[in-house]
Amino acid sequence: MLFHWKSWWKSVYKQNHFVLKLVQETPFVQKTLFSPPPVSFSLPEIADQNGPEEQAGMCNLFIGDWIPDPAGPVYTNETCKFIEDHQNCMKNGRPDNGYLYWRWNPQNCKLPRFNPLKFLQFMRNKTWALIGDSISRNHVQSFLCVLSKVEEAVEVYHDKEYRSRRWLFPSYNFTISVIWSPFLAKADIFEDYNGVSTAEIELHIDKLDTSWTDQFKDFDYMIFASGEWYVKTAIYYENDTVLGCHNCPKKNFTELGFNFAYHKVLGNVFNYILSSNHKGVIFFRTATPVHFENGEWFSGGNCKRTKPVKEGNFSLSEVNKILHEIELEEIGKATAKASEKGLNLKLFDVTSLSLMRPDGHPGPYRHFQPFAKDKNAKVINDCLHWCLPGPIDAWNDMLMEMVLNGQ
Repeated sequence: MLFHWKSWWKSVYKQNHFVLKLVQETPFVQKTLFSPPPVSFSLPEIADQNGPEEQAGMCNLFIGDWIPDPAGPVYTNETCKFIEDHQNCMKNGRPDNGYLYWRWNPQNCKLPRFNPLKFLQFMRNKTWALIGDSISRNHVQSFLCVLSKVEEAVEVYHDKEYRSRRWLFPSYNFTISVIWSPFLAKADIFEDYNGVSTAEIELHIDKLDTSWTDQFKDFDYMIFASGEWYVKTAIYYENDTVLGCHNCPKKNFTELGFNFAYHKVLGNVFNYILSSNHKGVIFFRTATPVHFENGEWFSGGNCKRTKPVKEGNFSLSEVNKILHEIELEEIGKATAKASEKGLNLKLFDVTSLSLMRPDGHPGPYRHFQPFAKDKNAKVINDCLHWCLPGPIDAWNDMLMEMVLNGQ
C-alpha cells in the first residue's frame, strides 16, 4: 500500500499533535521535524532481496541478530584519537559498558572480525570516500580507529568547517575521505554553527552536489548515504524555479512532501552513477533509525537501554519507514540496470541491525560528565549518532566481507 504523505501531513498539522524535530548534525544540535507515531517493523519487508526459495540457506548480511561477544571492542577512546567528543561515551562518563560486548550475527553467515592489516594490504594505492551527513562522519571515525591499529592515519585535508576531510595511510598509499553532502544534491543551507536557521533550506532537486561529483572519478570505493536532512523545512527548486516545498504552511507554495524530493534526488544520483562507467565499487547505505523513548528530545525523550533488543521489539518511526522504502525502491531499480552495464553498485542496508541497538547511542553522554554537578540535571539526549566504540563498528566487518569475499 502506498503511503499518502500529503493527506497524512495535513491531518497532523490540523490536529496540532506533533512537533517539528530537525537534526542539526555538525556539531550534534537537534532541531525539528515532524515525528509521526511509531509503526511495526517487518524485517522480511525491509531487507529480503530474493524470493523464498532463493533465500533458503543464503547468506544475508543484513538480517540476523546481536549475540554476546566476550572479546569486546578492538579499540577504546584511549587508543584512538579520531573519536569526536559527542560520540566519546567512555570519556564523557557513560557508566555502563555492556553495550560494547555484542557482535552482529547475520543469517546463514560466518562474519569474521574486521582485519585491518589484511584490509590495508588489499587497499594499497586505493581511495575510499564516505559521502553524506554526520552519520557518515560517525562511520569514518570508526573506520579510522580500527585501521589505525596497524598504522595511524595522517590528515591531509580538511575544509574550513572540518566537515569534509581526508586521511592518508602512508605505508599503503591508501586514502579515505568523508565528504559533507547531507542532501547529495545542491542545497543552500542558512544555519549558523549552532544550527539556528534564518531561512528555509533551498534544495535544487535537479542538481547534484558538486562537492562529490567533482571528485567522483577519483575514488575507487564510495559509500553514499542520505535521508535525515530531507525531513527539514525546505523549498524545492527545479530549473532554478520554485517547484514546491516541504513543511512551509506560511508560504504560498505547493506542499510536495519530503518523500517527493528524496525520490527525485536519489533517482538523479543513481542515474549519474549508471552513466559514469565507474570501474570501482559503489555502496548505498540506508538511513539509520532514531531511538527516542518516553518523549522526544525536547520533552524528556531518552535512550537508556543497556543491551540490544530482538527483531520486532522496537518500532521504526513512520518517517524512517518512508525513507527506507524510498531507498530500497530506488536502489532496486538502479542495481538491476547496473548489473546490465557491468557496474558494481551494492546495497548496504544497516537499518534492521541498527534498529535492534537502542543501547548504542550517547544519550546524555554526548556531553562531558553531564551529571557531575547535578545528578538530576536535564540534558538533551543524542539517540541518533553512535557511541565509539559501539554498534557502528559492525559496519566495518560487513564492508570487509562484501569487498573481499563478494557478499
